[in-house]
Amino acid sequence: MNVPGQLVVKRYALFILLLFFAFLVVMPFVLMVTGSLKTVTEINASRFSLFPKSPQFSNYIKAFQHRPWGRWFLNSAIVALTTTFVSLLVNSMAGYAFARLDFNGRKLLFYTVLLALMVPRQLTILPRFIILRSFPLAGGNNILGQGGTGFVNSYMGLMLPIFAGAFGIFLCRQFYLNFPRSLDDAAEIDGCNVVTTFFRIYIPNSQALLMSLRILKCTFAWNDYMWPLTIVQSERMMTVQLGLALFKDETVTWETLLAATTVVMLPLIVIFFLAQNRVVSGLVTSGMKE
Repeated sequence: MNVPGQLVVKRYALFILLLFFAFLVVMPFVLMVTGSLKTVTEINASRFSLFPKSPQFSNYIKAFQHRPWGRWFLNSAIVALTTTFVSLLVNSMAGYAFARLDFNGRKLLFYTVLLALMVPRQLTILPRFIILRSFPLAGGNNILGQGGTGFVNSYMGLMLPIFAGAFGIFLCRQFYLNFPRSLDDAAEIDGCNVVTTFFRIYIPNSQALLMSLRILKCTFAWNDYMWPLTIVQSERMMTVQLGLALFKDETVTWETLLAATTVVMLPLIVIFFLAQNRVVSGLVTSGMKE
């Protein structure tokens, strides 16, 4: 039996399979970019062509002429960057507490976090909206949360529900479980309290994990559509995803819509390719140790 030969065949078969799935993932992006450079005639032609005969870069200019895209990009950037920074702090602190600190009700609270992973986000949209609209002393509300609009149609309304997440807490907790207990003992001997140990020892050794969470959270905040659609009530506060939806509902041609979509996705694609190695490393090292 030729075992090495069988291994080579299996490796080539696996390579071909992975190449096929990579093709399925990448091809829609290729079609989006090439379609954004075509003319209306080429897109509607009965005979398919992958690349345009003469690239129409003017499609990108047409796509951003009649709407406040600059404001929408600014809104998305503010929401994505702020929620990413705050959620990294909240998730890492919560994960550290669940992994390294002993306190009453720790397991019960952690199981509650796990239950939150099983609840679809769509089920919580209405309760979240009611809570933010009735938030005390916000948006003209009184102490009882009445009389105003709360955090509706505001940056805080867009960001507050995604400042923390069950998945991020779970990922941080699993990562911090891998740290040896002797590290905490050494920090205690050196006079570090819980807060100092977290910021001076755990955070510097969590860069791979934090990079993974940074990319995941930023991508989620940038691409989120359902929650901004619920909380935003004016064109000025819209994000780029709402802008694309509004753009699609108008009388526009496919090439301009594809051009706008390409520009909206470009920042995330660049960020991911610059940090993909750290993302994979952070997810892999977040083991399932108990």
